[in-house]
Amino acid sequence: MNTARPGGTTGAPAPLHIGGLERLSLVDWPGELAAVVFCQGCPWACHYCHNPHLIPFGQGEGPEWPEVLGWLERRRGLLDAVVFSGGEATVQPALLPAVQAVRALGFKTGLHTGGPHPGRLAALLPWLDWVGFDFKAPFDAYAPVTQTHHGHRARESMRLLLASGTPYEIRTTWHPALLPEAALHTMARTLREAGCSRWVLQRFRADGCASERLRNLPVGEPPLEALRAEAGLEIIVR
Repeated sequence: MNTARPGGTTGAPAPLHIGGLERLSLVDWPGELAAVVFCQGCPWACHYCHNPHLIPFGQGEGPEWPEVLGWLERRRGLLDAVVFSGGEATVQPALLPAVQAVRALGFKTGLHTGGPHPGRLAALLPWLDWVGFDFKAPFDAYAPVTQTHHGHRARESMRLLLASGTPYEIRTTWHPALLPEAALHTMARTLREAGCSRWVLQRFRADGCASERLRNLPVGEPPLEALRAEAGLEIIVR
């Protein structure tokens, strides 16, 4: 666990806008017993998103942050970690004090992010024990997946993450209609050149996806052997 404590105020944080709370997860931070706080709001609208109810900004349908914090106080010694997910958690200025408050309770802290706000990610990294980074597409071709042109922001966020020394997982949700084989090869080369050794390809999940087109198209299997041969990466399909 990262024990560094940057300077700054660690008092009661401003409330987060929460879309949901998963009280126990074995998959959102591999190897840890984690609670997951789903933060409301996302600047992207990924076609394959299976949590589209978390995209709109606002309070969300989850509990209030003080209620979550009180529940976490009672779970000390029973949970290992808390993961802040979304939506996109870094859109909320209240995220940093919330992470600090969770660390003060003795939990490890994790973050799921696509990296749309590199400056906010930089401020968070010293307080995080792990980051699950969603590498959406080749950085110059984010719009077909996210419906925004923020690939340059994601590129800078990945650079900051890799330079920080914070443990991480790079993962990509794959659907061949959005990421054809050529795009996957470009992404594999990007990761190799960045010094990454492991890449998780997440299977498209039809449940919750608002795109009827994606739900009805065949998915098949990614070209794992070709990707591994070209990039020399450990590639895991999950």
